[in-house]
Order: sequence, then C-alpha cells, then structure tokens
Amino acid sequence: MIEIGKFNQLKINNFTSFGAYLDAGTGVRHDNILLPIKQVPEGAKEGELLEVFIYRDSEERLIATRQKPFAQLGDLAYLKVNAKTKIGAFLDIGLERGLFLPFHEQKFPIEVGKSYLVKVYLDKSQRLCATTEIYEYLSTDSPYQKNDKVLGAVYRINLAMGIFVAVDNKYFGLIPNNECFTELHEGDQVEARVIRVRDDGKLDLSIRELSYLQMDKDSSTILQEIQNGEGFLPLSDKSSPLEIESRLKMSKAAFKRAVGKLLKENKVVKSEDGLREKR
Repeated sequence: MIEIGKFNQLKINNFTSFGAYLDAGTGVRHDNILLPIKQVPEGAKEGELLEVFIYRDSEERLIATRQKPFAQLGDLAYLKVNAKTKIGAFLDIGLERGLFLPFHEQKFPIEVGKSYLVKVYLDKSQRLCATTEIYEYLSTDSPYQKNDKVLGAVYRINLAMGIFVAVDNKYFGLIPNNECFTELHEGDQVEARVIRVRDDGKLDLSIRELSYLQMDKDSSTILQEIQNGEGFLPLSDKSSPLEIESRLKMSKAAFKRAVGKLLKENKVVKSEDGLREKR
C-alpha cells in the first residue's frame, strides 16, 4: 500500500517522454504514480526498485520525488512560511510544492519569512498539511536534568502561565512568567536553562543564568543604562517591579542583587531618586 507523505520502495513500470511511472501495487495501470523525468536516475530500467517520497501535486494527483523533504508525515518540524493566502499559508518543506498550513490550523498570527514548529498530517482529502497545534504531540521523556542548557521553539504564549517551548522541537517545556523578562513570540527560538524537572517529566525553564552568573550580567546592564543616561538611572528600591522589568528586563529582586554588587564594588552611588555612576 502506498504511504502518502513517506518514502516508499516502488518498482518502475514503464517510461514515457515526461518521466517514469511507478507501480502503485493496485493492479490498475491508471493508479501508477509519475516520477518526473528530471527525477529519474540515469540508466534506470523497467522493474528497478526506487526509493521515492509520495505527495500530491498542485492538481492533487499523487506524484513521486527522489528529493528528501525537511519533514515526513507525523513529524514535528520547524519550517519557514513562504507565502500566505486567504485560505492558508504555504511552508517550505524542501519540495517543489509547499506544505499547506490551513487558516483554521493557524492558532496564532503568522508572518511570511518566519519559521514555526508544526505537525505534518493528512487531511480528509489525503493531502499533506500542517498544524501549529502541537501540544499533544510533545514528549515528556527528555534526557535533561536541572541546570542543563537547552534549545527550543516557542509554540504558545499564555499570559497567565508563561511561554510554552518545545525543547529540541519535541519535549514539553515552560518558561513561567517570573522567569521570562524578554518579549518572545510564537516561532522564536530560545536558549534556556532547566530549573525543574516535574514529576510528570515536563520541564520548567528559565532564560536567565544561575543567580551568581546572572548577577554579573545584570550589573553590566545597569551600568550600561546609567552610562546611556549620562551618568544617572532613575530607578531605586522604591521603583515598582513593572517599571524595573520594563526598563531593564529583570525582576526587582534581581535588580536589588545587582545594585548591591555594584555598591560593594564602589561603582555606583544610591540616591532617593535613582543611581549615579561613581566618578
């Protein structure tokens, strides 16, 4: 049986001026699948077995190719949007025809030229399609432990919970709101640190370093902001957490730790209305 969206071993049945027809195994000649002439290997003969990928062309006919796509049926893949239409978008899957992402499978606004993590599936017409609804396809058996560095793709943003990340494009990950001080969007790739492996195997993540390492970065950020403000930064212990986060992309607790470090190093001076660089 032919598997659409996967590689198949098919026998060459006959040749024509525009390619080779491969035996679909139904016993009906009309069902045989075309391998376009430019895909036919030099010296190929009738009866020879070829490994080909099967999908549908622009006229919804089954067609074969020896090209290797970026993803097959059932895969999760990080693919770039090539075009948008009124009914959906087309993703670059490495074949002549793009992978269709129906409008109703776009769970957030997408942009041409940006990549997103999608699941490849077959629709009711047995046509390869993609969906951005990937949560149920992620795994909880990652090999990662606390403090491991990981890479992943943002696939959902929940204002109440945080940023959902597919680690290695296949494992459950979440950056809680209190661990993310950088604006992220669906499709963004992030580097993070595992702060907790939950009992169910899901990973809690942070985009911040361990506190003693992050403190150095935060201190440098504060100093740079003071210099950008001609020697003054209008933030203090009385500033609101929102004001500090908005300006410095760090929590108030992190701000206070970093300021303490700068004071100890004699690099800044505190005042009621902010911080000044020590001259």
